[in-house]
Order: sequence, then C-alpha cells, then structure tokens
Amino acid sequence: MTGGVVFALSTLLLVQAVSPCPKECSCDSHAKVVDCRGRGLYDIPHKLHPDTQELYLQDNRIRGLGSMAFREVPQLRVLDLANNTITMLSPSALLGLRSLKILNLANNSIREVDRRFLGSIRNLTQLDFSYNSIAGLPGALADSFHHLTHLSLHNNRLTKLDRSHLEALGNMEVLHLRGNPWKCDCQMIGLKLWLETFTFKGGVVDEVVCAQPHAMKDRDLRQVPYELFHACMTTSYSYLFANIHHLDSQHRLLRGHLHPSPESPAYGTEYGSPPECEPKQRPRPVNLRHAIATVVITGVVCGIVLLMMLAAAVYGCAYAAIMAKYQRELKKREKETGGATGRENADREEEKEPLDNAIA
Repeated sequence: MTGGVVFALSTLLLVQAVSPCPKECSCDSHAKVVDCRGRGLYDIPHKLHPDTQELYLQDNRIRGLGSMAFREVPQLRVLDLANNTITMLSPSALLGLRSLKILNLANNSIREVDRRFLGSIRNLTQLDFSYNSIAGLPGALADSFHHLTHLSLHNNRLTKLDRSHLEALGNMEVLHLRGNPWKCDCQMIGLKLWLETFTFKGGVVDEVVCAQPHAMKDRDLRQVPYELFHACMTTSYSYLFANIHHLDSQHRLLRGHLHPSPESPAYGTEYGSPPECEPKQRPRPVNLRHAIATVVITGVVCGIVLLMMLAAAVYGCAYAAIMAKYQRELKKREKETGGATGRENADREEEKEPLDNAIA
C-alpha cells in the first residue's frame, strides 16, 4: 500500500517536472494550451512548457513586453494579449516566434509600433491592433506580412494610411479601419483607389469615415466623388490615376453598361450604396493598368526624344566648332599664300629693271 502511494506521488512529480505549468494558469498538455486569462498578472508568466502552441493572457494588467519575452515558448502559434494596459513594446519582444499565426493586442494603450517589433514574425495570418492609440504604422509592415489575411486597425488615431502599406498584402481578406479620425486629403486618393480594387476582388472592408475636411466629414472615403479632390495638384500621379478611373466610370455610365435601379438610393449619397442590380465593373482594374502602362510608355518615348534632341544639339555644336576652326585655318593659309605671291612679284620686277637698263 505504501509502495503504491509512493509510486503515485513519484509519477505526479515526474509529470509536473516534464510538463511545467505556471501556478497562476491552467494548462492542457495534450492540446498544448496555456490559459492565464483574468488572473491579475503584471508580467508574462515563467516556467511555460516549450511545446506550448496557444497562450491566452487577455484581461490582465500587463504593462509592457520586454526583450524576448516569449523565449520559453518558441513553438507558439496563438498569442492573445487583449484587454491589458500595454504601453511599451520592445523591438525584440517577439524574437524567435517564427511559427506565430495569430497575434491579438486589442484594447491596450499602444501609441507606437516599431518596425523591428513585427519584423521577426513573418508567417502571421491575423493581426489585431484595434482599440489602441496608434497614430502611424511602420513602413516595413508590408515586407513582413505577405501571409496576412485579417488586419484590424479600427478605433485608433490613424489620420492617413499609405497605399504602399497595403499593396504588398496580396492575401488580405478582411480589413477593419473604422473609428479613426481620417483626414481625407490628396494623400488619401491612393488609399481610395486601393480600397475600391480590394472590394472589387472580394475583400471585406468595414468603412473609412472622413473626419476632415468639413466638406467630406462623416462620409465614407469610397463614396466621396473624385470632383472633391480637384484641389490636388494636377501633376500628381495619384490624382491623374484617380481622374482616369473616374472618367472611365463616367464613360461606361454613358454607354449604358451600368443600369442603376431608380428605387435604390443614389450612389455617393450619405447613406446610399451602389444599386443591387449594378453589374461588377470587371474592366475597371484592367483599364487602370492600361492607363498606367500608357503613362509609363509615354514617359519612356518622351525620354528617348529628349535624348535624341540633346544628342542633336551636341552634334550641332561640335560641327559648328569644327567648321569655325576650319574657316580660321583656311583664312590663315590664304593670307600666307597671298604674302608669298606678293614677294615673288616684287622680285620679278627687280630682275626686270637691270635688263631694261642694259637694253636701253
């Protein structure tokens, strides 16, 4: 009997030694899940099993993520840190988490995201930064997230979003941008075009409601007509492409390709939406690419013509210089030849004078 109790205790201790679990959390060694939700934690728990794949730390009081905060769990695939008080993110906090797929940092107090913080997690598919105080995204966002399908940035302090941040996200499916104080100026034309192409391809976007200027306030950026962007410089490429897109849509309306329902709200009104019977404008992205290609080809042709004109000018100047030099040498030779002829004539005259005197 005593031997059985000792064996059971030894087995229990051995299991605990093999499968450590923080005392503040509950662990499922079979599913490789560690649940530390709502435990009042101020820091990341230690003694986590290295095979842990899912770690839930939401609803705690964690204030920051230090360098290599998750080095004990390199196989982590899901990390949930929502609803904490995180203000500081070390650039190397996620270093080593190459298998991470889902990262949730919603409802914290994050103001800035360093590009190095996201640089080590290149296989991420879902990222949630909603309900923070983020005013800008790092420029390397697109370089790190080629596999990203869901991105939540709603309810932050974003006023603009560069189109280059999104163009490389070829696998994006769902994008949440509502609740930000968007400034719908000339720099947002690129985002407007990208959103229209994204939704045309089947992507899901909630809304991008403008906070300023006053003429566009409380209007979804996608519903703002291009005429309101006329204050932009006409030499801007983004403005040029936007006008090409707009004129192409108007042309198709005139040709009868679009048949809006008279009972539906007008497209572009405050609460209106495209009519249900409106067919998908499939040629639009193709025509836009053609327009971009035309602009590029025109620029190349103009550059070649300019180089030819420059070469012609250089050739003309060189030819003129050579001719001038030739004319100067020719005149010099004529002068020298003329002087020699005069001296010969004078000598002949001097020779004739004694002969004439002798005859006389």
